[in-house]
Amino acid sequence: MKTIRHKVEFCVVGGGLAGMCAAISAARHGVRTLLMHERPVLGGNASSEIRMFVCGSYHRRETGLIEEIRLDNCRINPRRSYPMWDSVLYEKVKFQENLTVLLNCSCLDAEMDGNTVKSVKGWQLTTQQFHEVEADCFADCSGDSILAELTGAEFRVGREAASEFDESLAVKTADRKTMGMSCLMQAHETDSPKPYTPPSWAKKLTEADLAGRYHDLSPYQNFWYLELGGDRDSIADTETLRDELIAIAYGMWDHIKNGGEHGAENWELDWVGFLPGKRESRRYVGDYILRQNDLLFPQDFPDTVAFGGWPVDDHHPGGLKHHGEPNQVLEPEQAYKIPARSLYSKNITNLLFAGRNISASHIALSSTRVMATCALCGQAAGTIAAKAVKCGTTPRQAVAEHIADIQQTLLDDDCFLPGVKRQISALSQNAELTVSRGDGEALRNGVDGAVDGENNCWRGKAGDYAEYILTEPQDISGIRIVFDSDRERLDSLNTLGLYYRDREDFTLPPTLVRAFHIEADGKEIYRTADNHQRLVRIPYKGRVQQVKMVLDDETEHNVFAFEIV
Repeated sequence: MKTIRHKVEFCVVGGGLAGMCAAISAARHGVRTLLMHERPVLGGNASSEIRMFVCGSYHRRETGLIEEIRLDNCRINPRRSYPMWDSVLYEKVKFQENLTVLLNCSCLDAEMDGNTVKSVKGWQLTTQQFHEVEADCFADCSGDSILAELTGAEFRVGREAASEFDESLAVKTADRKTMGMSCLMQAHETDSPKPYTPPSWAKKLTEADLAGRYHDLSPYQNFWYLELGGDRDSIADTETLRDELIAIAYGMWDHIKNGGEHGAENWELDWVGFLPGKRESRRYVGDYILRQNDLLFPQDFPDTVAFGGWPVDDHHPGGLKHHGEPNQVLEPEQAYKIPARSLYSKNITNLLFAGRNISASHIALSSTRVMATCALCGQAAGTIAAKAVKCGTTPRQAVAEHIADIQQTLLDDDCFLPGVKRQISALSQNAELTVSRGDGEALRNGVDGAVDGENNCWRGKAGDYAEYILTEPQDISGIRIVFDSDRERLDSLNTLGLYYRDREDFTLPPTLVRAFHIEADGKEIYRTADNHQRLVRIPYKGRVQQVKMVLDDETEHNVFAFEIV
């Protein structure tokens, strides 16, 4: 069989949201990157093959690349269609400069030089050829951590004893049990009764089987608790578990339609997932293992590169076969910090990771595993990789020697880091800033959003402006603006599990500035009436003395940042 060879600087294995964000981030920072993904569609658990909607922090909406993707989806996918969502993800990587994408390519081998990864090899099903990728730095975002087995990287499986990390929610004695996996369902409401005949092999479910598991047809229902496998091998037993899970899924719909009054007379089943969505398998060991108290009593990590805020949400390994509560939940009182030391391998020098496989205890993983948090970790991993590649160092060295630069890059890319303030360009710091009304200093205070009760914004509407005047003409490379995409918005799921006839279309946040223009020395250099993003970068190379942003929306909006760079 033919082998295609690639030589890049950064290789990412796994194209879920974590892997996508790692690859995009590194590529945007000038690093030649390759993304190898074993499926035909991107997004992992969020893809049309599994169909879990993207969840994240209860305390603060994630920004950066994941918000960019969500807002793209708002713009072109008002009915929250999964094929359209797939297209949003495909476009994001396929047309990214510096990024090569290999779909349908399953990583199956790695070549090592001592404790350094030299290359990985994948088999591409569609072309029936091998792809060998040599790189300076690698990231495993595959979920199941395929490179752990292939490289000898240290990893863990299962639940730690409570005594190891002083975790009150952990089990008394360590074991290899995990959270299970689910095959999800989708259905839609019609205007007339629809009968349902289940397959002969569908499992018969009763109300007793579903005790403690709500199964009404609410808008955000997706039957996540149809879960198995935590008491088995969450990798080796996947095919057997899939067979059991789809029998349960079809049986669940039979119960809803034919097993009593569930308000489902006019509902019709659209889809059942044949690829299980996994919550937990192998977890890498990094220089730091995140644990329960880091989430419930947030630590001030000096190397913070991401944050989380989903509840500690530990699912019982028995899943549906466990007749008690399906999960134990404890919500952190505030967002917690994730250190860079939890995103690179303890014993493999050039290996990063992001997603549900980061260096965390089982209990900590029960929160960090949700996809918006995984995406933040992915963007952080890609940023670390870019710094390591450019400095010719390992990820560990890059973090030890350049963490401040890494953090500032993430902040500049609109990733919120609790307790870390963005540095403003000298051009903006030293210029005279005037606004048409109010106080404009929030535009250059280094905090791009509401924090600790402070709004950190300037407000304006059509005709209002903010203007920088330099002491003398200087060369600039562009303008950076951060608008308000309403981090408090609740109805923001990228897709749904149940589709009601009267559901409202998905729209862009009304808080977002849609129309504005930029002037330089009195000359208009940019104008749009169709902005749909929170972070807006406007490249402009020239020598100027005055730069003005003018709002053109008729209603008032918040602006968090306006900066010349």
